[in-house]
Amino acid sequence: MNARTGLPWLWLTGGSIVADQLSKLWILETFALYETRSVLPVLAITHVYNTGAAFSFLAGAGGWQRWVFVGLAVVVSVVIGVWLKRLDGRRQRMLSISLALIMGGALGNVIDRLRLGYVVDFVLAHWKGHYFPAFNVADACITVGAGLLLLDAFLDMRRSKTNE
Repeated sequence: MNARTGLPWLWLTGGSIVADQLSKLWILETFALYETRSVLPVLAITHVYNTGAAFSFLAGAGGWQRWVFVGLAVVVSVVIGVWLKRLDGRRQRMLSISLALIMGGALGNVIDRLRLGYVVDFVLAHWKGHYFPAFNVADACITVGAGLLLLDAFLDMRRSKTNE
């Protein structure tokens, strides 16, 4: 990629949003609310709603949290957009990818909150009776993006120490 900015990586943002919304549409059309189907011994597909944030944080707060989460995601997305514009997309590839994925995940969940009033979650990982909270493609994009962001910071720190 020949870019003096990180903005060309926004195709990942768009792809994340499309994948997220198409997967949620499939869940809404295929599964009844709370229906669960086992896929693997440690993985199921389900259909649940989340009015809160990660791990259903503030899910029972009465509705105001919807607008706080929408506002927060929009602000974060604008900040990420400005950050991407200032990056060198060639030299800072991993950072650009991580930010594009985080933005895509945030905006994918914003679309749900604005359109439905809640986020559709459907991936249910479990092990021996212990269940991880259900999540979706947008959440996975945010998680992978955050992991890449941390990895990039770690590698950058190692490079800085090597160059001292």
